[in-house]
Amino acid sequence: MAGALEVEVAGRAVRLSSPERVVFPERGFTKQDVFEYYLAVGDGIMRALGSRPTTLQRFPEGIGGEAFFQKRVPTRGVPTWIETAQIAFPSGRKADELCPADLAHVAWAAQMGTIVFHPWPVRKGHVDQPDELRIDLDPQPGTDFADAAKVALVLKGVLDELGFIGWPKTSGGRGLHVYVRIKPQWTFVEARRAVIALAREVERRAPELATTKWWKEERGERVFIDFNQMARDRTIACAYSLRANPRATASTPLRWDEVGSVEPDDFDLRTVPARIAEIGDPHAGIDEVAHDISELLAWSARDAEHGEGDMPYPPEYPKMEGEPMRVQPSRARKQDS
Repeated sequence: MAGALEVEVAGRAVRLSSPERVVFPERGFTKQDVFEYYLAVGDGIMRALGSRPTTLQRFPEGIGGEAFFQKRVPTRGVPTWIETAQIAFPSGRKADELCPADLAHVAWAAQMGTIVFHPWPVRKGHVDQPDELRIDLDPQPGTDFADAAKVALVLKGVLDELGFIGWPKTSGGRGLHVYVRIKPQWTFVEARRAVIALAREVERRAPELATTKWWKEERGERVFIDFNQMARDRTIACAYSLRANPRATASTPLRWDEVGSVEPDDFDLRTVPARIAEIGDPHAGIDEVAHDISELLAWSARDAEHGEGDMPYPPEYPKMEGEPMRVQPSRARKQDS
């Protein structure tokens, strides 16, 4: 196996060890391929990661080996130039996470076996106030990417009426994500409630396609709009992040006119750099506008008045104010009978 390489990235020397190690066996992609991919999509991934606390999903021996999520940057053996940001978990515990200030941070993470980058929806200067809404369209059994695309287009109609710009991307799997940049003026609780209000409006317009039901037994063959991806410490793969699957797909920004015509397998480690070279980054303008979510919060208050209040949080969360019982409907019925 070839020895270590030293590569200059953003004016810094980044070491790449074991460059020939196979990371994606089915495609034959190596650690060096992954490293070079992240350099090739540098502007785009920095748009997604820049100044954001970021959890690293690492696969030191490739996607067939042991994997883990790294939420804390080690205190030893780390270059002096690596920047971090302190975030607080729902439990109140804190951690210093990687906070990419330039592409060298991404390259260093790739050297450490990172395949998937999971940034928080906040920036270093305001770690408790999200600056984007993340709408996760998750196909349920019996549905697929084409169904998620149909729901995304319904969502676009709602966003258009609000005067919001939505930025769609593939998840790298079967789903779609849509991001909306917002002013960093609201809490995680408020941002999550804004997404719930938005999701409910989509569900009302396309009840046969979309659902906000948290419990799987109630979702049916519909696309779940996962509002809990806006809860504190819940993250999703960022734009241009690779995914840990055999095809080495990438979560890829789309134009809206592509949403109904592409397939997730179209975008992978090999094809995405060529796509950027040909058409540029469809998310190039994502930082130009930050929206006010006051109207969505008014929708949330209106829904609460009509009996549609908060929704269950993920099971690892402490009980949240105003949250309904975290009991599956079928179990609740048994307990009541």
